[in-house]
This record gives sequence, structure tokens and C-alpha cells, in this order.
Amino acid sequence: MPKQIWLLVIATTINVTGGSFLWPLNTIYMHNELGRSLAFAGFILMFNTAANIAGNLLGGALFDRYSAYKTILYGTLLATLATIGISLFHSVVPYTIFLILIGFGNGITWPVIMAMAGSVWPEGGRRAFNAIYVAQNLGVALGATLGGYIASISFDYIFWANALLFIVFFFIVLFKFKEMDQLQNPQMHTSVIKQSGKIKDKSAFYSLLILCSGFLITWVAYSQWQSTIASHTQDIGIPLEQYSSLWAINGFLIVFAQPLVKWITGKITSPRIHIYIGIAIMIVSYVIAMFAADFTMFATAMVILTMGEVLMWPAFPTLANDLAPKGRKGFYQGLVNSIGATGRMIGPVVGGFIVDMYNIELLFYILIAILFIPFVTTKLYDRTVNVEK
Repeated sequence: MPKQIWLLVIATTINVTGGSFLWPLNTIYMHNELGRSLAFAGFILMFNTAANIAGNLLGGALFDRYSAYKTILYGTLLATLATIGISLFHSVVPYTIFLILIGFGNGITWPVIMAMAGSVWPEGGRRAFNAIYVAQNLGVALGATLGGYIASISFDYIFWANALLFIVFFFIVLFKFKEMDQLQNPQMHTSVIKQSGKIKDKSAFYSLLILCSGFLITWVAYSQWQSTIASHTQDIGIPLEQYSSLWAINGFLIVFAQPLVKWITGKITSPRIHIYIGIAIMIVSYVIAMFAADFTMFATAMVILTMGEVLMWPAFPTLANDLAPKGRKGFYQGLVNSIGATGRMIGPVVGGFIVDMYNIELLFYILIAILFIPFVTTKLYDRTVNVEK
């Protein structure tokens, strides 16, 4: 790989490791340390995700029209200052404000990193983006592994560890990313807004919406692991460091399972079947989590969940790409990403309300029931499609 890709990989790993100190523990901190309800924690995470989506749109637009280097520099500076702020002041109000700013600043950086990866190594094709994907999951694994142990000593240390790595990331951007401006290729990134003109092929677009309704459901269910299930593990006495290690398992398994995934997808080439298998595996994981009473059972559920997600997540954008008429691939992919983010945004709120009003057992029953919906949407989405190529 070119040295610029290695630089992006290292920077991505540092950034995600820092972020992964904090995001798996947000709900636990707000519920257990600040004494707020799960629904309240879900609302704050919803605002964080909404700010991240807004940052993504802004970052993509600025990359297209402005300087990639200055865009990622200012986004990183905002996120870094917010991590320092949350380290100093983490009562309810400043915690909320800084968490939203972190989401917005970090959201600006990610489209630029992905676009840079494609710009500096255009002949690398999918390898450039796969390198970033592996770096992200390595960062998740490292951050979750270290974060749980640090937080078990003191949550104050977790905030400062997060801030320290963001500071390192900022200086890497400041001193090493400027040369990449000369390699910028605006065609590597296309925002939803930029392509959101008149939709000519309504059949393909309606098919995409049907497909993505199932995608939305899967993310509503998956987001519970970072919110209601996280709090539930604390309620039944599982140590904080063990909960964090669940995300370490998730991250490392995604990285090391790639040869197995490549073999399976080589034998079974239909993305539709990948979704069927992934959803079925995901349902099994929630059945196990519903009855889990110790770390071993939750770890088993996480391993099963991860094997489902590595098959399922790439299949949705693949089918969306197949649906997209000529010149609309960016818009279709942007819509898929936005709908996934919407699921991550509303999932913690909905789950928090159910647990606050009733109990975690009812939530598990509801999650298992709604996970049958993607089977139907995936089966039916392209019945009437007439894609204009």
C-alpha cells in the first residue's frame, strides 16, 4: 500500500481507539454515574448521532468544494477541544453539549478520510477502503479492551485517555495530511444532498426504500448493545471491564474473521442470502442474550452476533448498488448510510422507553419479533423494480 494509506490507517486506528474508550460506556455513565433514565441516555445518544450525520453531510460537501486538509483539520480540532472539555466538565449539561460537539466534529472527518483513501490510491479499488475498515475495527477492539479496565478504576481517566488520543490524532492531521490536498479527487465522494435531484426511476427508488426499511430494523436492534443491554449488564453485576471486552471481542473477530467471510461469500454469492443468514444468526444471539446471566453467555451472544453482522452489513449497500440507475450510485449509498444512522439514532430512545416503562425481557421479545421483518423486506424489495441503467 502507498505510504499515504498507511498514514490514514494509523490515524484511523488512533482516532477510533480514542472514541472507543468512550462510546461503549456512554449509557452506563449517564445511567449509573449521573443517575439519569435509560430514555434520557437514549435521547442524548440520538442527538450525538444526529450531529454526526450533520457533520458527515458538511464534511462531504466541504471536501467537494473546499480543501480536504482544512476540512479534516477543523473537524478534528472541534472534536479534540470537545474531548478536552468533557474531561474537565462532565456533569449532565456539559456532558451533553460536548458529546454532541464530538459527534459533529468527528462526523466531519470521516467522509474526508474515506475520500482521501480513494484519492491517494485510486488503483487500489476496494483494498483502500478495506484497509480503513480493518483499522476502524482494530481501533474498536483496542479502545474497548483498554477502556473497560481504565473506567473500572475511574471514569475520569477514561475521558482523559480519550482526549489524549484525539490530541495525537489532531497533530498527525496538522503535520502529515497537508500533502494529501494535492491528491484530492472530488469525484471520490458524492453527498446525498449533491445528488438529491429529481428521482426519475421511481421503481428502483421504492425498492431501495423497502430494502432499507429492513436495514433500519436491524440497526434499531443492534444499537441496544450500546445502550439498554449495556446498562442491563451492569444491573446484573457484570464488571465494567468485562462489558467493554465484549466490544473487544466484536472488533477483533471482525478483523480475524475476514478469511472465513471471504470463503463463505465465495461459496454463497447472493447478497440476499447473506442477509437471510445474517439475520437468522442475529436472532439466535438475542435469544441467548435474553437468558444471559453471566459474562460467558453475553460473550457467546456477541460472538454469534458478530458472525451475523459481518455477513449482513456489506450485503445491504451491495444490493443498493445493484439497484442504482446510472449516475445515482452516490445518492443510493448515501441514503443507505443515512437510514442506518437513523436506526442507530432512534434505537436507544425506543429501547430506553420500553425498559423504563416495562422491563428488559419485553424489549428482547420485541427485538426478536421485529427481526423477522427484514426477511420479508429483503424477499419482496425488487418485485417490481425497473432499473434504468
